[in-house]
Amino acid sequence: MKNRKIFTIPNILSMCRIIMIPFILWTFFIGQYYVSAGLLVLSGITDLLDGFIARRFNMVSALGKVLDPVADKLTVLAVTVSLCFSYEVMIILVGIFVVKEFIMFVEGLIIIKKTGTTYSARWYGKVTTLFLYLTMFSIIIWKNMPGEVTLSLIIISAVLVVVSLVLYTIGNYKMLKRFDMQKEREEKEDSDEQEDIVGGDS
Repeated sequence: MKNRKIFTIPNILSMCRIIMIPFILWTFFIGQYYVSAGLLVLSGITDLLDGFIARRFNMVSALGKVLDPVADKLTVLAVTVSLCFSYEVMIILVGIFVVKEFIMFVEGLIIIKKTGTTYSARWYGKVTTLFLYLTMFSIIIWKNMPGEVTLSLIIISAVLVVVSLVLYTIGNYKMLKRFDMQKEREEKEDSDEQEDIVGGDS
């Protein structure tokens, strides 16, 4: 049963995305830009597929909730850092992305510690990831892209990353608030039941 939860199709697709990262980077650095961009598109397609399959065929798992965003983050980080060698302005996006992921990592730890559960990626996170993939693909495939277009794509990506962080933080705060309220309600109900028992005995 445990093996089925680990070796599901969505989880295997997420693992494949992680395995593809060095090949995307290698083909990029040896100048095979179309191959590199093609692998990046394939990575993006598997990202869409694993989420669809997990929901459609009830293959959602705790491992998948962690593995899917990790594969996304590693791919984006690895490719954007590599692009910094050709486009120094990309450092801004990398810095914002790293700060965002650090904050979300801390928030995730707090949620796991308090609730004992993980949470899935939300739609605005997926939209941000999709645009990041589009930006990386465009910059890799279009080597003579005008500087203004490159800068615009990077700025839009950075703004989406910040907006995504804000929305995730608000959502996480509300989630923790609901959890605390539920816990207080359960504790009050338990307390009332004990008082009823004591009252009945007397």
